[in-house]
Amino acid sequence: MSVKTGLPSRARQRAAADHPSGDPRFSLIDRTLKRFSFEQDALIEVLHTAQEAFGYLSDDLLIYVAHQLKLPLSWVYGVATFYHFFTLTPQGEHNCIVCMGTACYVKRAAEIVAALQQEYCVNTGETTRDGSLSLSTARCLGSCGLAPVLVLDGEVLPRETPESTLIRVRERIVGSRSAAASQHGGNGAASNAAGAGEE
Repeated sequence: MSVKTGLPSRARQRAAADHPSGDPRFSLIDRTLKRFSFEQDALIEVLHTAQEAFGYLSDDLLIYVAHQLKLPLSWVYGVATFYHFFTLTPQGEHNCIVCMGTACYVKRAAEIVAALQQEYCVNTGETTRDGSLSLSTARCLGSCGLAPVLVLDGEVLPRETPESTLIRVRERIVGSRSAAASQHGGNGAASNAAGAGEE
């Protein structure tokens, strides 16, 4: 007697052919690898694709990329840790990168970092326990004339102070919580209205 599984045999074979794990996100990485003909010079582009697909570069991803490009794992790890836009840990809902270059440091960047650490009980390179904020620093963001500079959720913010940074970060976190609550509440209101109509 045969036992039926959830997927037809062809679908199972296709999923296994994409990647042994069955995770479709690997197909995105594979497409980038094929687009660049598995050239080792495409390492940064492949790492970008991997991070976009998974949110961060886990050890397994680094091993996979190293294997596919036939590069030493130490080389791939070195590139992933050298550039500030790559992260090896899961990131929070919001991401704040504070520039610690000379111009920014002289203009109170360290105080900005300290204020965020105190306000959100998070160390540099970590994410808050509730997953709302990831805090990191960069050696230089290349915007010295706008010092001190930080990047909040991909937006470059010039001439920041500890006070203005706390306000901006609070607004982002509170704003996203409010949006999530209103969306959740809106769904509840709609279902309540639908339930009232049925009676």
